[in-house]
Amino acid sequence: MQKKIEAKKLNRILDANFNRAKEGLRVCEDVCRFVFSHKIATQKYKNVRHKLTDIIFSLKIADMITSRDSREDVGRFASDVEYNRKSIEDVFYANSQRVKESLRVLEELTKLIDRKIATRLKRLRYALYEIERSTVKKF
Repeated sequence: MQKKIEAKKLNRILDANFNRAKEGLRVCEDVCRFVFSHKIATQKYKNVRHKLTDIIFSLKIADMITSRDSREDVGRFASDVEYNRKSIEDVFYANSQRVKESLRVLEELTKLIDRKIATRLKRLRYALYEIERSTVKKF
């Protein structure tokens, strides 16, 4: 019984961080696309988003989704810090940090499931560091 409870908790963390990463990537992608009109950066963020989806879908995505419990999530409410954005660059940077943090969580926890998936997530995280660096130079 304990293993089932732990698997559900693990799946909740994976689900939350997968969603957080995808949402943050979409914000970065859309800022690059619609605000800065950076075609290459837009495509790079889109590619990362699709690669992340491919990696996570190699897990049991249905188990992750059915483990979701949004109504009882004690961390679902935004903090005041999230409402202190002053510019589109602030929005971009906050979402970029969110994505990197989520990828790190996914990487660490998938080490418990499949080393190859964890390694793919680590490579994706490092690729994102470079995309962020080259994008921020254009601001």
